[in-house]
Amino acid sequence: MKNLIKLFSILSLLSFYNIDAQQVVKKDTLSGTELIMSMDPRVNDALTNLEDKCSKVSYGKSSNVIDDDTPSRPTKILVPNRELTNAEICRKNPRILGYKIQITTVKSNDEANEIKTYFRKRFPNLKVETDASLRPNYKILAGSYFSKQSAASDLSKIKEYFKSAVAVQYRIFCAEAK
Repeated sequence: MKNLIKLFSILSLLSFYNIDAQQVVKKDTLSGTELIMSMDPRVNDALTNLEDKCSKVSYGKSSNVIDDDTPSRPTKILVPNRELTNAEICRKNPRILGYKIQITTVKSNDEANEIKTYFRKRFPNLKVETDASLRPNYKILAGSYFSKQSAASDLSKIKEYFKSAVAVQYRIFCAEAK
């Protein structure tokens, strides 16, 4: 009997609860792409009224005078279709997928430290680090570069001393990259 009462009460609540939703298509103001969302028609009307009020433009000599009869569209912002500069990329994300030069892979931490010391004597202007993510092996990595092309000149110099050196994709700090 208790279950029947619970079932009846839930069904009665659901019968009063009515959601009217419709699919609304809006245009993105920056790129003009369509955005499809479901919402109540009253919410859509309220948003449309708000957008219309915001898009009114002032006319006349006084900047406080608003002409309510002439709604206008907001000006479209054009985003140039070009590649971002390295500085713009760094502002958006300080850590990016770039390249490092993998000098060699060794079996112990002591070997890694010896190679790093030798490398620092030969190339004092390049930052060298150890990656221990492949334990028991250790990778010795040098430099930070945006692309393989920017790593090519340093790679050719390093290959004179370390024949197995190669440019590998790696997560780098944007501020350190060349």
